[in-house]
Amino acid sequence: MQKTTLVKEMPIASRPRERLENYGEKALATHELLAILLRTGPRDSNVVQLALQVMNHFEDLYSLKMATIEELHAINGIGRIKAIELKACIELGIRLAHASQLKSGTITSTQEAGTLLKAEMRDLQQEHVVALYLNTKNEIIKKKTIFIGSLNSSVAHPREIFREAVRFSAARIILAHNHRETCS
Repeated sequence: MQKTTLVKEMPIASRPRERLENYGEKALATHELLAILLRTGPRDSNVVQLALQVMNHFEDLYSLKMATIEELHAINGIGRIKAIELKACIELGIRLAHASQLKSGTITSTQEAGTLLKAEMRDLQQEHVVALYLNTKNEIIKKKTIFIGSLNSSVAHPREIFREAVRFSAARIILAHNHRETCS
């Protein structure tokens, strides 16, 4: 009887989780992504072997997508819970594929942006730096409070502002800062 190599015995560079962490999800083969979702394999094989077995059982990803809980459960190493988890992951993937970026209106002028933000920031008790991230059509794709300061000071680093702009593929940024009036 041949001993099964456990994932923790595999070279670190070959382990799916570590590969995703080091190289990103796009660098992984489909069976490696599936292995991460499955988490563990049966006693007689490791999770990577189980993932390969699942991929070989179905002709293609569409067949896997259409598989029933019973069909998944029929594979050695896929119990009822793993079959349910896989179906949930597949459905989440379908919903993500149909998701679109929410937009919170269109900004047609700096005055309009000022009016919008002034109304929201008027009664804040601390100083805030807020960014509106806009797409090429000037639609608000994200509004984010970048920094909350003290009663009378606020410091926001440009890297925080631009990190979000890159993350959301913003074409334009509008920054707002409320000035708290202090009485002496």
